[in-house]
Amino acid sequence: MTQIRKILVANRGEIALRIMRTAREMGIQTVAIYSEADRNALHVRYADEAVCVGPAPSVESYLKADVIIDVCRQLGVDAIHPGYGFLSENANFSRMVREAGLIFIGPSPESIEVMGSKLAAKAAVADYNIPMVPGTPSAITDRDEAKAISAQIGYPVLIKASAGGGGKGMRVVESEDEFDEQMDRAVSEALSAFGDGSVFIEKYVTSPRHIEIQVLGDQHGNIIHLFERECSVQRRHQKVVEEAPSAILTPEIREAMGQAAVDVARACGYYGAGTVEFIVNDNLDFYFLEMNTRLQVEHPVTELITGIDLVKQMIYIAEGKPLTIRQEDLQINGHAVEVRVYAEDPANNFLPDVGTLDTYVRPQGNGVRVDDGFEQGMSIPIYYDPMIAKLITYGESREEAIQKMIRAIDEYQISGVQTTLPFGRFVMEHEAFRSGQFDTGFVSNYFSPDKLTPEPDPAEAELAAVLAAYLLEQAKSSKKQPAANSPSTLTKKSQWKTNRMR
Repeated sequence: MTQIRKILVANRGEIALRIMRTAREMGIQTVAIYSEADRNALHVRYADEAVCVGPAPSVESYLKADVIIDVCRQLGVDAIHPGYGFLSENANFSRMVREAGLIFIGPSPESIEVMGSKLAAKAAVADYNIPMVPGTPSAITDRDEAKAISAQIGYPVLIKASAGGGGKGMRVVESEDEFDEQMDRAVSEALSAFGDGSVFIEKYVTSPRHIEIQVLGDQHGNIIHLFERECSVQRRHQKVVEEAPSAILTPEIREAMGQAAVDVARACGYYGAGTVEFIVNDNLDFYFLEMNTRLQVEHPVTELITGIDLVKQMIYIAEGKPLTIRQEDLQINGHAVEVRVYAEDPANNFLPDVGTLDTYVRPQGNGVRVDDGFEQGMSIPIYYDPMIAKLITYGESREEAIQKMIRAIDEYQISGVQTTLPFGRFVMEHEAFRSGQFDTGFVSNYFSPDKLTPEPDPAEAELAAVLAAYLLEQAKSSKKQPAANSPSTLTKKSQWKTNRMR
């Protein structure tokens, strides 16, 4: 086992700050890297040491693997924590870190490679009897073959980029008539986003729910799961609201999904924190989707219901320590909900609305957690993901967590940019979400910009009508009174002055 003494956090924003705080609690020094746009960022100020690695664009700074490793050599860094995004799921970077004699706080490059390809991942788990969505066993480029397979498994089908993620290179095809157009779009998006135009076909699951399982594995072959997260409220195939546990899973299905997730991790010799994603239909049949070989944005909801610090566990695992948590020791305690606070305008198709945080006051109180990397007066850079914060609430029940979230949203003061907070409140109050009967089509099925304009309370509307009538009547009466400077008024004023002098 190796004791880590200094960690470089190869990331920015709230996740960089979160990792640094955990490291400091463990007595570990931290090094921040930053771009010129992040010179005054909170994670830079919090770190023991900080180094600028380039201009604002991420390809010239946060994605410069060789520069980052050189900084580690210069400052005597033991380990690199990639957080999420940027280089976190880059097998080549993980391999470079290892070859430089440093510790990568995450899985092996081999695991990242296997799970980084959806098709390779499916092949790796084939021996574990894990449910799969019907589709092509390998990448496909021949259009006629793709059409034949689509007709065989039945429309609707999903065309997905083999190297995809974040909804890029993903197209739903309802019938053969639109296949060619959607295929062209998927391949084009895949080439643009990943430099790889290979795609595969799978059956499109109607009314799907996106449910994922958190796993932890050590370097001694021990793997556990920390239950599920419900991530079905999405826009553009990206999550906006998450919760743990799911409102619909039975104990039996939860156990089956948990075991399937552990088997997926075992199939690639996984260690570290990872997430196995499943698609679940309206009959609660679940199918393996993919594995994210990193910490997830929504990890706080799992931490709150299990009491496990996932960042701390990742560091222990990277040091070579065996897991001290046993599966039978874990249980779900309470409920947690997370709303991602993006600098986006929900009333304008969730388009980014970056700018300066003229007002920024976090909500507080029991059961409220805010993970962020900003403070009042700072600007949201245009170069990166526009997430300002993650707002998380915890309660003994789902209803309590939801009510706390509504209160926290109301108390969160942000001005200068539009945010997704109003949308988060809309979700919390919607009957579909409250009942737990929703899927990944929540936004398209229930949301429109006009829903963010609150309807007046009936009692308030009646009071306003009465007040308006009263004011109108007063205005009419005032017109009947003598004008302020009319002769009669002046006479009265003169009499009043005369009487007062007497």
